[in-house]
Amino acid sequence: MTPLQFAGFAASMLIGVSLGLIGGGGSILTVPVLVYLLGVNPLLSTTYSLFVVGTTSLVGCVNYMRQHQINYRAALIFSVPSFLGVYLSRSYLLPNIPDPFFSIQTFVLSKGVAIMIFFALTMLMASMSMIRNKTPKVHHPGGKLHGNLLLIALDGVLVGILTGLVGAGGGFLIIPALVLMVRLPMKMAVGTSLLIIAANTLIGFWGSTTNLYIDWPFLIKFTTLSVIGIMAGSFLTRFIPSQNLKKGFGYFVLIMGIYIIARETVF
Repeated sequence: MTPLQFAGFAASMLIGVSLGLIGGGGSILTVPVLVYLLGVNPLLSTTYSLFVVGTTSLVGCVNYMRQHQINYRAALIFSVPSFLGVYLSRSYLLPNIPDPFFSIQTFVLSKGVAIMIFFALTMLMASMSMIRNKTPKVHHPGGKLHGNLLLIALDGVLVGILTGLVGAGGGFLIIPALVLMVRLPMKMAVGTSLLIIAANTLIGFWGSTTNLYIDWPFLIKFTTLSVIGIMAGSFLTRFIPSQNLKKGFGYFVLIMGIYIIARETVF
């Protein structure tokens, strides 16, 4: 195993740890780890990421299920339109992105590079959400759904399209929507978000494997380490305040997003 490969598999554990500690954010690093440390093609990396993020999130939400910290009705209302977004992006949008994506005179922007740049922009949005680190106040107990169901559904479609395109869970969009639109308490919003992410990404993965060769031994190894990470992260929440870590991790994601844009456009 080369040093880069070792770093890649070690990073898979850190992805899980961050998901366990702060309920999101870690999945945004899965594609960069697969591409830059483990040498996986960008398009295939988004598919692998769907499986890794989905499996890890599914394991992570089990603890919230035991604590009755998941609002299944909210998850269903959010997930159905989100499934539609995942399906449309994986079945129609992603396959029809031209390669090269853009060219003018001697400048050529390939499909793979375009996906990585879009992914980096997504990382920048996620980092801003984590750096602000503001927890909205909730005035409802979370037992009933509040807010505009149409807006919730539209947000679900947006998250689904994002998930399908870049293979990220979209927790940085889901959690604020559940807190602000559905009025769920923060802990319940995190648990519900993990269930939505798991459903979206795993369905997206199984719908993307038709014409792709999946290296299952590699994928299972990477995913297993990520699952171990989220179990460790969930345990560490008893001792480490997640809010203190969220802002620092947001700056790390910000630096990574800037690095990817620079690497793909300058280097």
